[in-house]
Amino acid sequence: QVQLWESGGGLVQPGGSLRLSCAASGSSSSRYAMGWYRQAPGKQRELVAHITSGGSTNYTDSVKGRFTISRDNTKNTVSLQMNSLKPEDTAVYYCNARRRSGATVTYDYWGQGTQVTVSS
Repeated sequence: QVQLWESGGGLVQPGGSLRLSCAASGSSSSRYAMGWYRQAPGKQRELVAHITSGGSTNYTDSVKGRFTISRDNTKNTVSLQMNSLKPEDTAVYYCNARRRSGATVTYDYWGQGTQVTVSS
């Protein structure tokens, strides 16, 4: 079973930067697709960035060009570099690890979340 621990959240001014990290433990964590999700008050959780076990990435439109997801399989960590932060980025950010067999999700793990607040 994979366990996930997020860190790096905090308070930052608009235009500032934060780097979130997710440490994964468990068997074969490097084979999981990893994602960062966020949930703002009163809103549904949304995918922010995603990276496959092979390193392919995608981003939600609102963060393209500002956020970068990366993974270090030797350390079993996934990071989200967030630049040019906006107040609308304020949310609890969650790390996710997922494995699939075809269309079937076989494993799906979540961290506890880390708060990101963008405010003057």
